[in-house]
Amino acid sequence: MSGMRAFLDRLHPHFVKGGRFEKYYAIYEMVDTFLYTPSDVTTRAPHVRDALDVKRLMTYVVLATIPVILMSWYNTGYQANLAMTEMGVAETSGWRGAVIGMLNIGYSPDSVFAAMFHGFLYFLPIYIVTLAAGGICEVIFATVRGHEVNEGFLVTSMLYTLIMPPTIPLWQVALGIIFGVVIGKEVFGGTGKNFLNPALTGRAFLFFAYPAQISGDSVWTAVEGFSGATALSLSASGGVEAITASGVSWMNAFLGTIQGSLGETSALACLIGGVFLMYTGVANWRIVAGVMMGMVVTSTLLNLVGSDTNPMFAMPWYWHLVVGGFAFGMVFMATDPVSAAMTNLGRWYFGALIGFMVVLIRVVNPAFPEGMMLAILFANLFAPLIDYFVVKSNIKRRERRIQASVQ
Repeated sequence: MSGMRAFLDRLHPHFVKGGRFEKYYAIYEMVDTFLYTPSDVTTRAPHVRDALDVKRLMTYVVLATIPVILMSWYNTGYQANLAMTEMGVAETSGWRGAVIGMLNIGYSPDSVFAAMFHGFLYFLPIYIVTLAAGGICEVIFATVRGHEVNEGFLVTSMLYTLIMPPTIPLWQVALGIIFGVVIGKEVFGGTGKNFLNPALTGRAFLFFAYPAQISGDSVWTAVEGFSGATALSLSASGGVEAITASGVSWMNAFLGTIQGSLGETSALACLIGGVFLMYTGVANWRIVAGVMMGMVVTSTLLNLVGSDTNPMFAMPWYWHLVVGGFAFGMVFMATDPVSAAMTNLGRWYFGALIGFMVVLIRVVNPAFPEGMMLAILFANLFAPLIDYFVVKSNIKRRERRIQASVQ
């Protein structure tokens, strides 16, 4: 077939306008198309740059979140059962307590199954509401535009659920995902044309609109009346020493047995999913490496600078990795193939910008102890600009190379 390709290429000048066989160009084009154009081609976003099937990509991302989902069930239930034991609460109220009592599962923090089932009862309503509210928006826009519902929302709904605190009111869950889908994606043309991550857009809306339900010390453990600061909140006031003094070790934070959003606590589960995504080619390793490099370099520089009044300056990079949503954001949010940079060099800059910004926000701005959400959204805004300058730089370099060869 390669010989036939070369033969047709040599014939091509004779069939175009002005060639000896101009009137037979239609026949030549039909033969060329029949032999060398595949039957299935990618014609729509988000993968106009390659031939990766959208359904396969979304399936891979969902599979990668399975360790995070399982850990979210366990840790949410574990933290709730542990708090109930400390407070002397025999059972939880409402329909969750009725289900657990009917099945006689109990609330022992030492039982893996009891913890996972309790956590599952908090995960499920948030996920169902996310699917229903966001799915309705997807169907409405798909109907108006006359195309099928894109599979991308399955990933958005899962990631959005995993970055929610377990105690968030369900009406706020619905409001956030509607904002993320409509304002963060559909108004720009739908899946593949959005420049912001829809899941993070929805969470950012809730963060600024309803901060009491998505931040603070009372929203991370699903027990009414229980208040406990997250590792990042403790570090903002007393540094790493405050975290370890509370009984949280680095290994606890790495495994994910600490307070936090449903799926952001376990760096181990996130990294397992990240290895899978990079192995399958869904996540680009340059972005992950860039985020790590930016975070390590920035945190190390701040460690060297130091501060007498801000203990966060002393937090080493390996603690930044395991607290908050850094690992989850680096693996699942920063590597979004739509809102991230597209050029290879641009991916390095894009990732490094996220790593730099998250440490800067965490350390220098005490009003936002997390920082990962804002850092990724900030980098999303600059991704097209980064790609533009990378492409322009490549063009100029090749022009210089051509000029040098001509001379």
